Amino acid sequence: MYLADRSAPAPEGAKTAPDRGPVRAPAVASTVLALGAVSMITDISSEMVTAVLPLYLIAGLGLSPLGFGALDGVYNGVSALVQLTGGHLADRVRNHKLIAGIGYGLSALCKPLLLFAHSLGPISVILTLERTGKGLRTAPRDALISLSTPPELQGRAFGVHRAMDTTGALLGPLAAFLILSLTVDGYDAVFGVSACVAVLGVVVLMLFVPSGVDPVPTPPAASAKAASAKATPAKATAATARDADRPAPVRLRDALGLLRLPRLRNLAICAVLLGLTTVSDAFVYLLLQRRTGIGDQWFPLMPLGTAAVFLLLAVPAGALADRIGRRTVFLTGHALLLAGYALLLWAPAWPALPFLVLALHGMFYAATDGVLPAAVAATVPGELRATGMALVGTGQALARFGCSLAFGAAWTLWGTGPALAAAAAGLLCCAAVAGFVLRPSAPQDTR
Repeated sequence: MYLADRSAPAPEGAKTAPDRGPVRAPAVASTVLALGAVSMITDISSEMVTAVLPLYLIAGLGLSPLGFGALDGVYNGVSALVQLTGGHLADRVRNHKLIAGIGYGLSALCKPLLLFAHSLGPISVILTLERTGKGLRTAPRDALISLSTPPELQGRAFGVHRAMDTTGALLGPLAAFLILSLTVDGYDAVFGVSACVAVLGVVVLMLFVPSGVDPVPTPPAASAKAASAKATPAKATAATARDADRPAPVRLRDALGLLRLPRLRNLAICAVLLGLTTVSDAFVYLLLQRRTGIGDQWFPLMPLGTAAVFLLLAVPAGALADRIGRRTVFLTGHALLLAGYALLLWAPAWPALPFLVLALHGMFYAATDGVLPAAVAATVPGELRATGMALVGTGQALARFGCSLAFGAAWTLWGTGPALAAAAAGLLCCAAVAGFVLRPSAPQDTR
């Protein structure tokens, strides 16, 4: 059920087995693996649609790059706004699984509706609702991961989850490619199969993801206190236990007050700045297709290159971030993305160019996608964990929404080259600012 951490010392108070010494704690909790399975199945469903959506909208419905940029921005911007609501609700009701389940369920309900939408208006509404579901589930899911994992293993846990999630991102475009190749009415077939897979993800969530986090070993002081409580009357003991277990309600003022934490505020600022210059995946694939002349039939396979590299490197990158510092790995990831932009702008049309760009794109995600929430988890108290992650995630997603709008407009007005050059210059400047803002405040603090 979990991956054993053979290098980790046995925690204080760990149980021992006869003639075998201490039983080591798992490196990755079962909650993380269960959520990883849910994300993998859900991502197969989502990426089947995402892989064909740009081509369907631009080539099939005749949408302009500016119009696609607006739709792509709304697609991600709605998720960002709802993410903050989902995080706060999960902390307020103290049931992260419930809020995440509502989000997964809403996204699953939207998939079959794509079968009946063949114009831009209905498709926009359906995609907005689907992103609403994603926004609701993201922060509660990440909070469950962080609350079930020791602080020193946060990067690895998020890396394992992102690797499982990316397995779905790898299989989804492949499934879409096969369906388009084997069926006559390809797009509707993709949407129908995607809906069935999404329902399976919700079923796995309900059956295998626990409502709470993994139990923490009871400290000796608490055990002694529990033993002394046996001498008290039963009713008084039950009342005392209920009062002790009932957490204080989370208020909106408490959630907004998280931004007074310097480290969290700095992370949020840097996530926003870097998001403003991160070109969306769909635009990267469209640029790569135009740069290299890849045929339309191969377009759905482009995300496979990014996903394959992400899958291979997500866990090593998370473990490396735990070891050498999340700031270093996070900024290195954006440097790799900048290198990918440079290849798209100035590299000759080598046969290997698509592989190089997609490899750098995947390395960027491996070094950033799980590392950022691990860094946030280290700065936010447990009772506000989902809200803190939602604050940073919302800022980043809204910034990427703005980037999609701006890049689509720049592409329409200036062309692909000047638009990407402007994004690359902005990314370089923002990465330099982030490196300064996230510098360690003390010699011993490298994260």
